[in-house]
Amino acid sequence: MTALVELLAVVVPAAMVLLADHVPYAWSIPTALAACAVLPLRRRWPRLVALTSLPGLVGGLGWPPTVVALYRVGRKCPVPAMITWVALATVLPSTLVVTTQRLPPGAALLTFAFSLFMAGAPTALGALITTRRDLTASLTEASRARTAELEAREAGARAAERARIAREIHDAVGHHATLIAVEAAALAATTDEQKTKDTALRLRSLAKEALAEMRAALGLLTTEPTPGLDGITALIDRARSAGLTVTCEDHSGHPPPPPTGRAAYRVIQEALTNVAKHAPGATVHITLSSRDGTLRVSIVNGPPTLPTPPPDQGGHGLHGLKERVTQAGGTLTTTARPDGGVAVHAKLPTGLPKVDKEASTFGGSPRNPTTA
Repeated sequence: MTALVELLAVVVPAAMVLLADHVPYAWSIPTALAACAVLPLRRRWPRLVALTSLPGLVGGLGWPPTVVALYRVGRKCPVPAMITWVALATVLPSTLVVTTQRLPPGAALLTFAFSLFMAGAPTALGALITTRRDLTASLTEASRARTAELEAREAGARAAERARIAREIHDAVGHHATLIAVEAAALAATTDEQKTKDTALRLRSLAKEALAEMRAALGLLTTEPTPGLDGITALIDRARSAGLTVTCEDHSGHPPPPPTGRAAYRVIQEALTNVAKHAPGATVHITLSSRDGTLRVSIVNGPPTLPTPPPDQGGHGLHGLKERVTQAGGTLTTTARPDGGVAVHAKLPTGLPKVDKEASTFGGSPRNPTTA
C-alpha cells in the first residue's frame, strides 16, 4: 500500500506537468519533472524536496509537485517553517508573473491570492492531520491513564476494605480470645484441683494458638508494635534532626492505657510528618495534658521558613489518623492558623483500654490501666 501511494505521488504530478498545454519557458518541464522525481524523499527530507520544487514553480509548471511537497512540510515541520515555505511558494511565482506580464493591481492581487491558496491549503491540511493524530494519541493515552487510575482506586478500595474487615475480625476475636486466656490463667492460678488446673492451662494454650493462627491468616502476625508516649522523645529527636524546631510540654501525669498512648504517638507522628513536608523549618509546639479522663494532645506549628515544595494531592495520612483516633474513642480536629501555621488537637479517652492487636497479652493477672 505504501509503495502504491509513493508511486501515485510521483506519477500523478508528473502526468499533470506533461499534460500542460502551455509551457512558459523551455526549462519549465525539466525542472518540474525533476521536482516530481525527488518527491519520494519528502518523507525524510521535506524541506529539501520543497526547495527543489521552487525552480519548477517559478517556471510555471511546478504546482503539482509543490502541493505534494508542501503537504509533507505541514505534516512534519514546525509552524515557523510552514510559514516560511508558504511565503516562498506564494511570492516567487506570483512576483514573476506580475512583473513579466505587467498585470494591473486587481489581477496582481488575484494572482497572489491564488498562489497563497495553492501553497497554504496543502500545508494547512498536513498540519491539521498531524494535530488530529497527536490529539487522538493524547486522548488515547489519557483514557488509558484514567482506566489505570480507576483500576488502582478500585484495588485500593478493595485492599482498604479487606484491611478494615481484618481489623474488625482481629479486634473482636482477639479481645474475646485474650479474655479467655486471661480467665483460664487466673483459674489455673487459683484452683487446687490438678485436673481443673490442667484443663485451664490447656484452654489458655488453645486460646493463644487460635489468636496466633488468626493473626497469621490476617497478615498481622509480623506487625511491629507502635510505640506509646514513651516513644515521643525519640520521635521529637528525629524531627529536630530533620530541621524542625520542636518543643514539648508533658502534663499528662500517669501514663495512659496502651491503646491511648499509641494513638497519641500516631497523632504526633503524623503531625510532625505533615509539618516536615508542607512547612519546612517551622517551629512546632507539642502539649500533652490529662483532664476529666481525657488525654489532650495539641500540636501547633508556625509558618514555614524554608521553600515549600509543591502540594502533594495523593496523601491520606490525616484521614487515616482521624479514623484511628475515632476507633480509639477520641476526636481529632485540624485548624489553619492566621499566621500560616496549622493546629492539630486530639482528645483521647484514658479509661479502661480495649484489647487490640498490639496490646494482646496472655497469662498473668490483669494490669491496672493507669499504670500500663
